[in-house]
Amino acid sequence: MAGSDIGIDLGTSSVLVYVRGQGVVLKEPSVVAYDKDTNEIKAIGEEARLMIGRTPGNIAAVHPLKQGVISEYTITERMLRYFMQKAIGRKTLKRPRVCVGVPSGATEVERNAVRQAAMEAGARDVLIIEEPVAAALGAGIDISRACGNMVIDIGAGTTDVAVISLGETVLSQTVRIAGDNFDADVIRFLRKKHHLLVGDRTAEDIKIRIGSVSSRVETPSLKVKGRDLMNGLPKTVELSGDSLVEAFEEDVTKILAAIRQVLEETPPELSADIATRGILLSGGGSMLYGIDDRIEEMTGIRIVSVDDPMSIVAIGTGRYVEFLESRQARNRT
Repeated sequence: MAGSDIGIDLGTSSVLVYVRGQGVVLKEPSVVAYDKDTNEIKAIGEEARLMIGRTPGNIAAVHPLKQGVISEYTITERMLRYFMQKAIGRKTLKRPRVCVGVPSGATEVERNAVRQAAMEAGARDVLIIEEPVAAALGAGIDISRACGNMVIDIGAGTTDVAVISLGETVLSQTVRIAGDNFDADVIRFLRKKHHLLVGDRTAEDIKIRIGSVSSRVETPSLKVKGRDLMNGLPKTVELSGDSLVEAFEEDVTKILAAIRQVLEETPPELSADIATRGILLSGGGSMLYGIDDRIEEMTGIRIVSVDDPMSIVAIGTGRYVEFLESRQARNRT
């Protein structure tokens, strides 16, 4: 990859940009605020995220990607252009070659939409890589070998479960349940159990600070502020992390079912490799407390965690061109 060429993890909740030789240089929320009357962009990234739930009627702060795929094409293209220019600088004359990660279950139409949006945002060439493959590359796994590797990537919009060998996805399943669903679980739980209404940002903060899918020895708690649904007045409740286990259970069960299905369909030789090498867990959703233990308990296979699960897909997209070039060199010899 040339110095100006970049890898992009185009996520439902955040965008990460990797530049060769520099690493991950940008990480911002995939949020755009725009004027609905004029279509004028007001803010992109963190500045736009801070506007969520606080805008006047004519200003909308939106996530232009839903469940890992583009839902608002024009806004996505403008957001991509902004982040690419911010990452490599506006003075760069050469248009960058861009590698973008997509869910393994993305359709050809969805992949083409990502490719076209990146081209219109200023790329000279666009490569598409499935996110589990990118995660494996980002974690330093030699995916070119005839050896089975299993990756579970829990993002904001989707959970990707994939088995990889010889640099390709052997089988996979994409479940459109992930971090954003966990936020919605928190909101539903507070409405049902405490008659308390909170916004998306508060729900995400609760999930990050005390969320859990299994009981802890020492249970954290948090004072949560919102609106009382009974009288409409401000209200504060004390919430324990263990009480949220119930809130997440339905969605966690669906993720575990997808993992089980992929394992049941995996050829025996690759299953043996996975049992030996373990399962790689990546993505921001994998940081929810106890989810690694639940997967390990269900599968009986060791979970391999990484130091920065949110960044390894972006790192892998940046390394993908090098992987393709080295594979082509081996094929020529």
